[in-house]
Amino acid sequence: MTALGFLYPGHSAEDDYPRIEQLLGSDIRVDLVHTDIGEDAHRVDALRQMGAPERLAAGVEQLRLAGAEALVWACAGGGFVHGWQGAQEQVRALAHAAGMPASSTSFGFVHAAKEIGAARVAVGATYPDDVAGLFAAFLRAGGVEVTALRGSGVVTAAEVGTWGEAEVFALAREADTPDADAVLLPDTALHTAAYLPALEKDLGKPVLTASQVTVWEALRLTDRRVNAPGLGALFTREPIVQV
Repeated sequence: MTALGFLYPGHSAEDDYPRIEQLLGSDIRVDLVHTDIGEDAHRVDALRQMGAPERLAAGVEQLRLAGAEALVWACAGGGFVHGWQGAQEQVRALAHAAGMPASSTSFGFVHAAKEIGAARVAVGATYPDDVAGLFAAFLRAGGVEVTALRGSGVVTAAEVGTWGEAEVFALAREADTPDADAVLLPDTALHTAAYLPALEKDLGKPVLTASQVTVWEALRLTDRRVNAPGLGALFTREPIVQV
């Protein structure tokens, strides 16, 4: 049994994680600990506070005691708003506090894009334009070219959590460009786990979403290889990005 630990702010799309655990179909346990979301707002200041060390500390201890082998901060915005260097410091502090390998959804997107050979990506974000721009900047800092960026102006994670299949497909289609190798849908408040194969069939290219890359990143940290086509192209390749 491989136990994966996740720090997840709030409850907007928490049900993606047991769904992913089921789709993995192997001896993998997905442990989710909810952190204090603070002010639910897709603003830079609120997102910075969401990932503050004191907000994550209690959850880190809980996952450590549960026997997690790797820990991922399952919040894209709460990572990339700190910039590349700041996000690195954030996960280093998590690893030190937990005594295990740690990462975040933001780094998961960069590693996953490289895993599938996506040098150029289109981004469909739920966030307002300024926050979406920070995600694009983070990807570029990680060596991933952004061909197009679409923000949606949604202010709260709670609203994003109400989006269903129609909204997710519309976001992906509107973001896509012919020169993009893949389409990225950040925001762990967005339900996507049920739609991945259909999204990729619809767009004719890989799709990377927040909950999907978050779990893949935890598997990468534990050096696990899992073939799970129900989770999209990312889970049908032998990992080339290792710790």
